[in-house]
Amino acid sequence: MHSKPHILYVEDEIRSRRVMQMITSDLDLPAVTLFEDSTDFLERVLALSPKPDLIFLDIHMKPYTGFQLLEMLRASGGFETIPIVAMTASVMNEEIQALRTAGFDGCIAKPIDFDSFPEILNRIMSGEKVWRILG
Repeated sequence: MHSKPHILYVEDEIRSRRVMQMITSDLDLPAVTLFEDSTDFLERVLALSPKPDLIFLDIHMKPYTGFQLLEMLRASGGFETIPIVAMTASVMNEEIQALRTAGFDGCIAKPIDFDSFPEILNRIMSGEKVWRILG
């Protein structure tokens, strides 16, 4: 794997955050930064040091959705080349198309699959756009 990536995961569901923490600690990654909601999102992201190498965004959140967070990141400068991957439990074709159109670099279906996640993470960090729709 390219050097161990710093990951930001924005997720309002506690179970999904716990799964991500378990997987990333098994992979011996640096601490994953978890945001439990999207309140003051941009201010909190810009305050992170080091800046994340990879961002996972839950799509269905409040006050801002994953689509809105993606827009904020891409508009703020400095995040143009960072992979931003959608995390969603609703993987209907229309939603996947909307994610692609919005500019996400990929999508991973929830719940996260323990067995395939390390390989998916490697592929994303190698620059591949991963659309892992099936759990």
